[in-house]
Amino acid sequence: MKDPFEPKSERQGATRRAALGLVIGAPLLGACSGVQQTLTNNFSSSPGSSPQPEAAGPPQQAATIGTGQVKVGLILPLSAAGNASVAAQSMKNAAEMALSEFQNPNVQLLVKDAAGTAQRAQQGAQQALDEGAEIILGPLFAASVPAVAQAARTRGTSVIAFSTDSSVAGRGVYLLSFLPESDVNRIVEYATSTGKRSFAALVPENAYGNVVEAAFKQTVGHRGGRIVAFEKYGADRASAARKVAQWLRSADALLIADDGDAVVSVVDALAAAGANLRNVQLLGTGLWDNPRVFASASLQGGLYAAPDPSGFRSFAGRYRAKYGGDPVRTATLAYDAVALVAALARTQGPQRFAAETLTNASGFAGIDGLFRFRSDGTNQRGLAVMRVASGGGQPAAGSPKSFGA
Repeated sequence: MKDPFEPKSERQGATRRAALGLVIGAPLLGACSGVQQTLTNNFSSSPGSSPQPEAAGPPQQAATIGTGQVKVGLILPLSAAGNASVAAQSMKNAAEMALSEFQNPNVQLLVKDAAGTAQRAQQGAQQALDEGAEIILGPLFAASVPAVAQAARTRGTSVIAFSTDSSVAGRGVYLLSFLPESDVNRIVEYATSTGKRSFAALVPENAYGNVVEAAFKQTVGHRGGRIVAFEKYGADRASAARKVAQWLRSADALLIADDGDAVVSVVDALAAAGANLRNVQLLGTGLWDNPRVFASASLQGGLYAAPDPSGFRSFAGRYRAKYGGDPVRTATLAYDAVALVAALARTQGPQRFAAETLTNASGFAGIDGLFRFRSDGTNQRGLAVMRVASGGGQPAAGSPKSFGA
């Protein structure tokens, strides 16, 4: 069938196809992105967190983008204090950009200000629903997702939220974000495919670390590996590092799931404890996509799971040309959500936002690779494996071209 991202010209068509990918499975679209370093915002004490919701400023007036017949609510913290409002404005720009790059979209976005609070997010969702929204995109913060979901469920309407906290996913509430579980699954699966069988891990003692722990233990078990050491740490990393260092001779790989500054500190603590890191494969999550990691001599050659960066580079170039500044890394989530609903509105008729449509097993091809929604509201991502080098992350293994069963 015809690509729903039909180019507006031959020249633009080549750009769009490169940036958005082609349809996966029969009628579905292409689009998505994010890097976990800025998507851990929904874990209250997680590393590398994004802007947190703060006291709101003056509310922004509701706005509409597009003139299509299919109405879609977009809930963003536009008047929240601090960097949250900056992120929200960038995401709003990206949503507008998605419509401008889509060929004749039959979508109208109803933009509502969540102001960084659950109450305001719910009010915005309710207003959008009252105005005829068939699906809700957003909110950004995990604390606001249940409130928006409550309003949407009374109308039988689905929500595509941008939170990275999988605990807020559920029936009819889908997360378009990069979940820590996806990173851990990908890097452990890749490590086992290269012959690694014995694993150790150091993770932070916080909500992010708890998610990583569960995914790590499950994936290692499913892949036939064994865990020889596992420790969590708080502000004092030395004690946990000493315990893990004692067992590293029995390990093929060591996962350190934290942000750039913390990863460097953990590696330094391991070295101080006498660990020989040259004989173990270091593994990380998307939080390793950080200049501090790339500058660390001890982390050179380490592997981490992340989206292929070429997609975001292309998106960011087009964004700068249109808006005169750089997008936040979460901006592509809004872009992809809007591109998704525009494609489904074109191709899926009355069932465009039904659960069966959104959870199509073939998934969607996007800016940063494949993604698909699970029936429980979480998502699965097709991630690349990157290798730490002094000049930045270098591809070690490409992202998958299709999902398995």
